[in-house]
Amino acid sequence: MEFVILAVVIAVVAFGAITGLVVGSRRKKQLPPPPPESPTITAPPAEPHVGEEAETPREEPRRTIEEVGLPGAEAPAGAEAPVVTEPVPPVEVPEPTAGRLVRLRARLSRSQNTLGKGLLTLLSREHLDEDTWEEIEDTLITADVGVAPTQELVERLRERVKVLGTRTPEELRGLLRGELLHLIGTEADRSVRTEGSPAAGGEDIPGIVMVVGVNGTGKTTTTGKLARVLVADGSSVVLGAADTFRAAAADQLQTWGERVGARTVRGPEAGDPASVAYDAVKEGIAEGADVVLIDTAGRLHTKTGLMDELGKVKRVVEKHGPVGEVLLVLDATTGQNGLVQARVFAEVVDITGIVLTKLDGTAKGGIVVAVQRELGVPVKLVGLGEGADDLAPFEPEAFVDALIGD
Repeated sequence: MEFVILAVVIAVVAFGAITGLVVGSRRKKQLPPPPPESPTITAPPAEPHVGEEAETPREEPRRTIEEVGLPGAEAPAGAEAPVVTEPVPPVEVPEPTAGRLVRLRARLSRSQNTLGKGLLTLLSREHLDEDTWEEIEDTLITADVGVAPTQELVERLRERVKVLGTRTPEELRGLLRGELLHLIGTEADRSVRTEGSPAAGGEDIPGIVMVVGVNGTGKTTTTGKLARVLVADGSSVVLGAADTFRAAAADQLQTWGERVGARTVRGPEAGDPASVAYDAVKEGIAEGADVVLIDTAGRLHTKTGLMDELGKVKRVVEKHGPVGEVLLVLDATTGQNGLVQARVFAEVVDITGIVLTKLDGTAKGGIVVAVQRELGVPVKLVGLGEGADDLAPFEPEAFVDALIGD
């Protein structure tokens, strides 16, 4: 019996020893390895700097900045630096004069027949008493025809109606058309004079055209549109950005020129306008251009300063050759205010022609008559919209037909 108990005790002790060895072995396996005597510190990979490429695997070979040809990068020794150029906008082909006239006539007839219809309605009354004639006068004056031209037109209409007697609608329309044409005038030369002149040294002087007017009338835009008209008719043009007192005027004119391949001569902002105009004509002579268009200043600190500057520009330019045309740009919607502007400009420079902008819309049409009477010079160009080709020669017949309608 004692032997059995002793055997059990020995078995228990042996089992405990074996279990302890296994647990100890497992604990040794779970413990972390002891730190090395001299630990090695490895620095993290450096962040790529601006302009360097990150260390990423790629299939194609790496290219340097010089090989890529980025702007501002220095080319390796012996290699040519890459040339970075701005894209050149394509040169536009402006619409020919004949094509735009058809479109402008249609637009004019849609917007300018209020005056004519009002007059035809009044003249169609069975009895034309004094009250009716006063209404006719009021209609004409309201349309910016002016007092003196209105009185002249009414007197002529009185006589013609008296002789005519019975008045059919067709007869009245023909009567009114004839009288309006007489008032506007059909004999004046309305062409823009762009012919050059020979110089004493044998060089040909381009035709010189000055464009004047106050800011806000569309002066610079009209200069650009006129360049398109001339280019469409086969002339080469140089633009002179002599409106140096208005911010971005030179940029605006240069944009117009670039669109049709015309060079723009410009100077520093607030620089001498006369100097720019002189250089523009000089460049036109050197390039053999047909026409030089000069956009002048439209505003200075005082009216006297502006007028003196315009006179100086004209005198300086004429050292090269004669100025063939001085066009006054007027906003047709300003009515009588436009006449005041016309008087001021006519005192300083010899106005040879008038450009009426914004003749559609709220313009009343009679300003054509009034401004011609005021200055004694013809309306040569009219603008009927914001489009690049919405400038065309003025045609009295087409204008009157638009006024009185079909």
